[in-house]
Amino acid sequence: MVSFTARFTFAPEDRDEIAEALRLVTSESRREPGCVTYIPHHVEGDPDTIVIYEQYKDAAALAAHRDSTHFKKYVVGGLLQKMKIRTLENLVALV
Repeated sequence: MVSFTARFTFAPEDRDEIAEALRLVTSESRREPGCVTYIPHHVEGDPDTIVIYEQYKDAAALAAHRDSTHFKKYVVGGLLQKMKIRTLENLVALV
C-alpha cells in the first residue's frame, strides 16, 4: 500500500476554480482500479489550504494515477499552476 498526503495552499481568489478541479480529479481518481482512497479536505479555519489523503494498492497504481489524463489535466494543468505552497508527506502504516 502506498499512502501519502499532499498539502497545497492557494490564493483566495482561486477558491472556486480549485474546488471545481478537486471535484473533477476526485471523481475520476476514485474510479481508478488501483485507487484505494482519495479524499480532499480543506484545513479547518483555512479554506485556502487543501490536504488530499491518497492511498493506492501499490507503486504501479500510483504511477498509473500520475500518468492518467485527468491527473495531467486537473492537477498538473490546474492545481499545480495555481498553488503557492506544496508539501508531500509519504506515510508508513504502523499496523
